[in-house]
Amino acid sequence: MPGTEPLDLQSIVDDIYRELTPRLGEGKVADYIPQLARVDPTRFGMAVVTVDGSVYRAGDAEIPFSIQSISKVFTLTLALGKHGENIWKRVGREPSGSAFNSIVQLEHEHGIPRNPFINAGAIAITDLVLAGHTPREAIGEIVRFVRYLADEEDIVIDAEVARSEAATGYRNFALANFMRSFGKLDHPVEHVLGVYFHQCALAMSCVQLAKAGLFLAASGSNPLTQHSVVSRQRARRINALMLTCGHYDGSGDFAYRVGLPGKSGVGGGILVAAPGKASVAVWSPGLNHNGNSLLGSLALEMLASRTGWSVFGG
Repeated sequence: MPGTEPLDLQSIVDDIYRELTPRLGEGKVADYIPQLARVDPTRFGMAVVTVDGSVYRAGDAEIPFSIQSISKVFTLTLALGKHGENIWKRVGREPSGSAFNSIVQLEHEHGIPRNPFINAGAIAITDLVLAGHTPREAIGEIVRFVRYLADEEDIVIDAEVARSEAATGYRNFALANFMRSFGKLDHPVEHVLGVYFHQCALAMSCVQLAKAGLFLAASGSNPLTQHSVVSRQRARRINALMLTCGHYDGSGDFAYRVGLPGKSGVGGGILVAAPGKASVAVWSPGLNHNGNSLLGSLALEMLASRTGWSVFGG
């Protein structure tokens, strides 16, 4: 158990990378999105950005990858800023217990998705972000917001991934049409999904992603830029949703093993907030059976164990 001595975070990150190196390539790359199927499965990156501004990295931490569902954290933050607590009339706050792209629960609950991090819930949130905008304007707002959070102007959308998703996203079209049939989407399905596919195609490195998520570890403000992003209470509530819903039907297991709020994406990335300590991003494309990064989850479990970071106590 860590004592009161300062943590040598670079050594911890280096050790985790070294220990996992023999296992690089484990898991199954998301192949239902053709562009993601082309990603080298042996990639692995990890970055820790502490609330005092220090950055620790290992492996492929500077290589951009498709953040996919991690983008849902940023669009949720945007939607809360635009609409406040009214968004909860459109989407719930409970764990789903179902696959991230399940339609069964949505029918049973009359078009109201269980939470904002499953696909249906994120589509509903994107519909709210689209309010008052053309799709192009909404996409631009999302990109500007993420650049603002990370303080990085070179973050872009991978157009090839966006096209790949639009060409194969039949399940997402079904979910969106289903919600539209219940009157739960305000905008045309093709407009909402156009924005949704582009937000999921944001390409960021682990370092950029950890910087963008730092406000969740620092009570709503980014200590690197002094930007106030959300209130302390809202940061706490976003963290609560990440802890309970951020890993689809693997959220309980992730909370049990890691004990920190996190959001995964099928591109193999995971963003984690250690409140008061640091923001962490890890990337390993091979996924487990829940659609979460296999080695990324293991790396975060190792990090939590070696630092004592946990919302449930040291």
